[in-house]
Formats: sequence, C-alpha cells, structure tokens
Amino acid sequence: HIHPWLSLPPFHPNLSSLLSGLVFDTMYGNLLKVDSNGNILLCSHGFTFLKRDKIQDYYPNNFIQRGNTDRFYILNTLFNLSETYLDGCLVDLFTRCSRYENCQKGFKHGDLFMSFRSMFQDVRDAMDYVHDTGSLKESTLRNLDKYVVRDLNLPVLLTRIKEVAKVFLATNSDYNYTEAIMKYLLETPPGAKYPKKPWRAFFDLVVVDTRKPLFFAEGTVLRQVDTNTGKLRIGTYTGDLQHGTVYSGGSSDIVCELLDVKGKDILYVGDHIFGDILKSKKRQGWKTFLVVPELAKELQVWTEKNQLCMMHLDSSCRECPDITAIQTRMKVVTYRMDLSYGQMGSLLRSGSRQTLFASQLMRYADLYSSTCINLLHYPFSYLFRAPPVLVSPTSDTPVIITRTCISSCIKSLFYNSFFINHPCIFPM
Repeated sequence: HIHPWLSLPPFHPNLSSLLSGLVFDTMYGNLLKVDSNGNILLCSHGFTFLKRDKIQDYYPNNFIQRGNTDRFYILNTLFNLSETYLDGCLVDLFTRCSRYENCQKGFKHGDLFMSFRSMFQDVRDAMDYVHDTGSLKESTLRNLDKYVVRDLNLPVLLTRIKEVAKVFLATNSDYNYTEAIMKYLLETPPGAKYPKKPWRAFFDLVVVDTRKPLFFAEGTVLRQVDTNTGKLRIGTYTGDLQHGTVYSGGSSDIVCELLDVKGKDILYVGDHIFGDILKSKKRQGWKTFLVVPELAKELQVWTEKNQLCMMHLDSSCRECPDITAIQTRMKVVTYRMDLSYGQMGSLLRSGSRQTLFASQLMRYADLYSSTCINLLHYPFSYLFRAPPVLVSPTSDTPVIITRTCISSCIKSLFYNSFFINHPCIFPM
C-alpha cells in the first residue's frame, strides 16, 4: 500500500526503453546492465543514471558476482519489463520524497526502515499474485485487440510447416485462455484469403498447463482436456496421439513419444531464454529458436548508425594519433550509438562489449529473430549455419572486428533476412 501523498508516475522517459537481461541489485536498489562476466556497463538508481565515480562507490571493482542470485536478480523475460519499470518507479519515488531519509540499503521514516530488498520482494509477490489469481489473463481477454498482436502470416506459416512436418503447441496457460488466444490469432484474422478452420487443426499436438521449466525435466501427469468444458478428465493418459485432442501436463519426453521423434529432430520456438531455450537445450538437446522482439529495433539502428564506428578513420591518416584523443572520441561515438537504441542502450552490447543477454542468446539459441514469421522467407530445406570464427593466433582478423560487428552475429536469422531484402520483416 502506498500512502495518498505518494504517487507513482505513469511514464518516465529514462526507463521507457528497458531491456531484457538487466540485473536488479536488491541490496542497493540499482538496475544494472552487465556483460557476460559481470562487469558493469551501465547503472541507474531509480530514474537517475549514475556516473563512473558514483558507480564505484557502490561497486569498487566495477564488477558483480552474477552467481549471487540471492542478491542479484536477472530480469530475463518480457513479463519482467513491467516489473523492472515498477521497481525503478518505487526507488525514484522514495528517493525524491522528503519524508523519507535515504540510506545506502533503503529508506527510513521515523522508526520504520524499508530496505530495497523488501521493496523488490513486494513487487515480485504482487506480480506472482496477478498471475496466480488470473486477473492479468482476464484483463487481456477483455482487450484482445489492445494486448495481442495478430499477424496474418501466422496461419500461413503453420499451414506450410504442417505440410512437411509435425507442429505442436506447449504452453503454461490453461485451456480456456489458450482457446481464446488461439481463436483470435488463427480463426478470425481480418482479410484472410484462406479457408477458415478450427485453431486446433493447425497443430498435430496441443499441450496446456505444461509448467515449464518443470516440463523439460520430470514433468507432471499427462491428462486429457474436455474441450467442451475445459475440465481435465480423470486418470493418466497412456494411449497414442489422437489428433484434435488437447492434453494437459506431461513432459518433453512424453511429447517426443507422442510425436514419434527424437529431441534433435525438434526446433523449439520460445521467447523465454531460461524457461524455454536454456532448459530445452541443456536437458533435451532440442534445437532452439529464440524470439526477441527488440531485435527489429536493434537491426534498424545498427543499419542506420554503423558508419559511426569508422568515422574519420581511413588510410589517409599518416601521423601517430594521440591515444587520449582517440579514447575520448571512442567514448563519444559509443555514447551516440547507445542513445540511438534508447536510454538503456543496446540489448546486445555496450560499445564493443557484449551484454549478459547477448552471451546467453549466443550460447543457447541456435536461431534467433524478432519473430518466427521470418521463417516464411526460407525454404524448409534451408540449412542455417554459423560463419566460422577462428580463435587467435589461427585467425588474422583482429579481435576488435569480431567483437564490434554485431550485424554479422553468429546463427543470426534476422541478419540473413535483412540482406534478402524483405521489406515487410522490419517495421520502421
């Protein structure tokens, strides 16, 4: 509960471009952008971005122990973006409030002390409550046009894949919510030029209530769903795959059995780097496709601004340059480049350094793109292969080029899509 003399701002530009993969420090209330090793790339306290000397007051080594999950919480999912914004709002709100004394680890008001850890946990509990009670889903279903993006190409993609392979849907949502969303996406798209058919006809197998990431380990009991009532049928299902039947629970092993495939035969598309991509890759060896909506903006900015990297540097430079001046110019160029992405900079890098999110993406996702619809622009026999990257001293290519030229990302589906020039892929 927030007192009436305190009010949260509805929107603040400094946190309007929040990114996946940020880290919240529950001890000091700071929002951190770090690289794969835990080196700090950017730090904000509420809506205030901290300068280097202030950052070193909190973190003398400009480094965090990323493995300390009790203190540092990684905000990896799309759901975390609203949670991150609310954390920033609360920290900024109490920092500005004259009734509260600012302390290093929280705020004090008389005999009451409120730590950043307790504030963060309150927000976490509130988010869990919204999900567990179903109020978020109820609000979504009342405003489908507002909250759900419908793509006319989705039914086309699913139909084409189903002609040459098997398609399954595995979701943590219950049947009633899944039914409403899928009908909206697949059965009622405006201006559709293909025959209308039930949404379940687009899939060979539908599994709800999967409880990922548990789904990729021991899983839960597999049961059939009564599609007329949305209720679960009594008993464990042990039969063969029945087309048109919806199942609840189960595990990734059961899915492979029902579809009569091996893990390596599956290309799994998801948007949760931990619950979808990492677990399916490490535990089952599935091929993975990570959907990262922010990549459309990333590629657009890189295409428009990449010339800044080599600005005023060519073979006409004969004199030995002043290193100090070069370092200053590099900082200016990096700053200008980062601002093009938004206040928090690029999702994938800060200057020439990869972010934590980028390192996870490169490690666990076989393919990644802003949308799975980009698969429409490739034949299903297409082989995606990462360009070879040689390790020094076997490579004559300077390391700096490999690190900065993110447009040539390994395993990058969106990179290939851009160069075959499909104007509908990247909205401007």
